[in-house]
Amino acid sequence: MSPPVAPPGWSRWLVPPAALSVHLSIGQAYAWSVFKPPLESALGLSGTQSALPFQLGIVMLGLSAAFGGTLVERNGPRWAMTVALICFSSGFLLSALGAATEQYWLIVFGYGFVGGIGLGIGYISPVSTLIKWFPDRPGMATGIAIMGFGGGALIASPWSAQMLESFGSDSSGIALAFLVHGLSYAVFMLLGVLLVRVPRTEKPVGDGPSAVDGPQVSARNAVRTPQFWCLWVVLCMNVTAGIGILEKAAPMITDFFANTSAPVSVSAAAGFVALLSAANMAGRIGWSSTSDLIGRKNIYRLYLGVGALMYGLIALAGDSSKPLFILCALVILSFYGGGFATIPAYLKDLFGTYQVGAIHGRLLTAWSTAGVLGPLIVNWIADRQEEAGKDGASLYTLSMFIMIGLLAVGFVANELVRPVHPRHHVPAPASKEKEAADVQRQQ
Repeated sequence: MSPPVAPPGWSRWLVPPAALSVHLSIGQAYAWSVFKPPLESALGLSGTQSALPFQLGIVMLGLSAAFGGTLVERNGPRWAMTVALICFSSGFLLSALGAATEQYWLIVFGYGFVGGIGLGIGYISPVSTLIKWFPDRPGMATGIAIMGFGGGALIASPWSAQMLESFGSDSSGIALAFLVHGLSYAVFMLLGVLLVRVPRTEKPVGDGPSAVDGPQVSARNAVRTPQFWCLWVVLCMNVTAGIGILEKAAPMITDFFANTSAPVSVSAAAGFVALLSAANMAGRIGWSSTSDLIGRKNIYRLYLGVGALMYGLIALAGDSSKPLFILCALVILSFYGGGFATIPAYLKDLFGTYQVGAIHGRLLTAWSTAGVLGPLIVNWIADRQEEAGKDGASLYTLSMFIMIGLLAVGFVANELVRPVHPRHHVPAPASKEKEAADVQRQQ
């Protein structure tokens, strides 16, 4: 499938909606916590076990993005969006079969493995194309698209909760909800497949610099630089800190205030998940656009430094004030989303646009690592604390302090980022023949 080239007069503002249709769909992953309690009840699972499909999905996201990044660069966004559609929707259909037959391994395989491949390919599918369409505002452009991934749960969370209420929260009701998800998202993602286009030329399509100005580094050379690995640590620490709350959001807020005079209902917990999704979504466009003005390093100082402060407030006083807990969680999730949306522009600043999609894919292995670490830290510690007879906010206090330490590590890594040494640059001008040869060598 050859990349569809935009005809003369094609508006670049049609590309972000195409990306949004894919990202809003695969962003359903952030609503997984709504399915955790029903699955635990219907199939007799622990909190750690019910997190497994989500964890595996995030692992496969990073791995498929890393190994498929070069294919996405070569075959173009339409090919990538089609692969994402097939895998993501098939994952839900397999999960529906697993729930109907009460075979949990099939839910893990469908949602986590097959659907996770769709997550990874779909996530990186528009990034390189958007940067080429918007070389003058890369942070804003990638923020618009990646905003959809953060905002997917804003739709999916109440929608899933309503379906579980209507269909029932037993295994058959869960299966029907999975089936509706798979079919609906297939239709919605098809809009992006049909609408996406690549620019006719690398020349500027808006005000500002060309997409090929500045240093250009191949994906192979990028992974040999300390800058790449510093950003890997930055992303991993920021994601671990955010995803731990996000994956456990619904049961976490219920536990925090279970022993207070104002406990949180199931519907209110689902609303909290949707609220976190809104913060995640807003942070992706708001903070990434701000990074175009104040710089990538400064914005990550904000994410990591203030994020650590928010975790400290939750650990020390989160159960004493529901507004304080919600406010701190919203700030953390806005930084979490902003970190994702800003990282492609950070990569573009350091490595250029030459193979930024492939570099971004490789960097997302940090997300795979964080997708295991974050939920594992929060769920494992909560399970152990519960076995020790503790309850309420004390289930999570230790997790909060661990997250503060991880954010501090990320802050130091961000401070170590410097411009890439010229020895890693691709000699200019990089011919089309050279680019094609480099792509072939990376397969």
